[in-house]
Amino acid sequence: MAPPGEPTAAGSAAATAALPTILPLELIDKCIGSSIWVIMKTDREFSGTLLGFDDYVNMVLEDVTEYETCPDGKKKKTELGQTLLNGNNICMLIPGSEGPEDA
Repeated sequence: MAPPGEPTAAGSAAATAALPTILPLELIDKCIGSSIWVIMKTDREFSGTLLGFDDYVNMVLEDVTEYETCPDGKKKKTELGQTLLNGNNICMLIPGSEGPEDA
């Protein structure tokens, strides 16, 4: 028997079962049409509106702002139109964010 205040095995299973499960691609799919901040493996970050993606997480963004960190530590900001990002180079996605200025 578990000590008072400790969850039992049955209680833990019930609590785990109550949490909704969402797969990564499902989360990205819910972000289509909304803003997203994409941090790349390199010194680049992109923010824009997600138009679509594929199973490899290659992404198409529109109204894109690119943020590049220069060797001297300064950030270079470039406005772009539609952009295709290679999913192999993506490190992190932040749904609903407008980029580093929003953080």
